[in-house]
Amino acid sequence: MKQLIIFATGNKGKIREIRDIITDPDTEVLSMKEAGVEADPDENGASFEENALIKARAVAELIRRQKNEGTLSFDTEDTQVTVMSDDSGLVIDALGGEPGIYSARYLGYDTDYNYKMEQIMKRMENVPDPERTARFVAAVGAVFPDGSEHVVTGAMEGVIAHGIYGLNGFGYDPFFYLPEYGKTSAEITEEEKNAISHRGKALRSMIALFDEWRRRNSID
Repeated sequence: MKQLIIFATGNKGKIREIRDIITDPDTEVLSMKEAGVEADPDENGASFEENALIKARAVAELIRRQKNEGTLSFDTEDTQVTVMSDDSGLVIDALGGEPGIYSARYLGYDTDYNYKMEQIMKRMENVPDPERTARFVAAVGAVFPDGSEHVVTGAMEGVIAHGIYGLNGFGYDPFFYLPEYGKTSAEITEEEKNAISHRGKALRSMIALFDEWRRRNSID
């Protein structure tokens, strides 16, 4: 039976990343836009894990309702649908875990990330290097075809740099220093980042759970 994974995002990078991880030719990955599904639930959870499941659950429920109404824009005959979603952010130990689940909206959704990073560095200007530890965290939530809910988490460890370096990546990457590379995550290549990234780790863990679920349910 064909498997369809709808990833609850409009981010092309995330879709590309999950497609790179899934090698099964019988599994197709679509974004919400590609699947013709529109949902924007209030991600008001207290953790990355809760927020990831909130969105996956909302999209799965919308798909179930549209299927019953016959208004789905894609064919589900001989196809099982899994919905996945992620929530991610930057956790800084010296700031008590901030910005955490509020990473995207820290100092405002539309605030330039260079300004956000500069403000964080000002708050940390007296923090010694050994205490500048931080990590990017990503949780991936999923609703499998049988309705069961699953969530996994991945992390990428680093430290907060004293400046902004590099043009690759996005968000907080330019001041997130990776000691093993001697560079920020905005200075390494996309391939290098995908191999160690928080989202890549979480996605690979979720796909392993999904593959195990398929084996357990004897789905070919």
